[in-house]
Amino acid sequence: MTTNVNTRTKRTSLIIGGALLGLLHTCLANASGYPVTIQSCDREVTFEQAPRAAISNDVNLTEMMLALGLQDHMVGFTGVSGWKTLDPTLRNGIGELPELSPKYPNKEVLLGADADFYFAGWNYGMRVGGGVTPDTLAPLGIKVYELTESCIHIMDKPKVSMDDLYVDLLNLGRIFDKEEKAQALVKGYQQDLANFQANLKPLKTAPKVFVYDSGEEQPFTSGRFGMPTALIEAAGGKNIVDDVQKSWTQMGWEAVIDRSPEVIVIVNYGDVTAEQKINFLRSNPAFENIPAVKNNHFVVLEYVEATPGPRNINAIKRLAEAFRTAS
Repeated sequence: MTTNVNTRTKRTSLIIGGALLGLLHTCLANASGYPVTIQSCDREVTFEQAPRAAISNDVNLTEMMLALGLQDHMVGFTGVSGWKTLDPTLRNGIGELPELSPKYPNKEVLLGADADFYFAGWNYGMRVGGGVTPDTLAPLGIKVYELTESCIHIMDKPKVSMDDLYVDLLNLGRIFDKEEKAQALVKGYQQDLANFQANLKPLKTAPKVFVYDSGEEQPFTSGRFGMPTALIEAAGGKNIVDDVQKSWTQMGWEAVIDRSPEVIVIVNYGDVTAEQKINFLRSNPAFENIPAVKNNHFVVLEYVEATPGPRNINAIKRLAEAFRTAS
């Protein structure tokens, strides 16, 4: 990706930054006003009524649906137990709704549930060129709303920010005729974060932070367009791979060592536990001079906290505390 970031940001600012302000002002005015047209990545999607048989993929997207009280509009969810644990918070919220596929669903799974709506993202339930995409589902009568953070896989977009989450919640509110609830939820998140940041102890310098998701031969991490970058910045830190024009990507350990992170964020999910990841970093002599490893400055975020969703604000608070402990 060599396209100038400033240029592409100008081309797409209406999709995210401008869209957020517009949605905040028009949500209440459009209550029950179908049809509604929603911007989803580089597409416009029109809804004649609220979906009645919705499916969400992945734990964080499913929690967005739950935060808006959309269980009655859902027939199930996908893509959780194949990689992650269905924790009590999600299990209690989802009630009797079934998990229709432990990993990414195929078209047959969605058709078998008579789905009319699929909330997913690129690499969050869909892959470029895969069998389940907005284009392949449209002829089947299944409309798709794409996770904003994931749009970087198919188009240019501005750097990730908390607006990515807010836009998704507001758009879901419009799709499901829950505008007032979505607006109140977003305003609540914004106010909570603003109040927290206003009372934060200032840092002399932003700590250098590395996100360690997985991988021993090469680490899988989050770059400029991944939600951890927004969380880290909101907490007062600086992602050491902020210059990498990706959302989630692999990189070499040499680059991590050279950039000397002072804090390492461990993303916890799957078969390899956070403790095992930390032990791997501690036990490898190549990493012994990394400041974060030397000083034992690790902070663990659950997958559902590190990806766009309702737990992002609390994740920022925990990161902020860790950064100030490390300073």
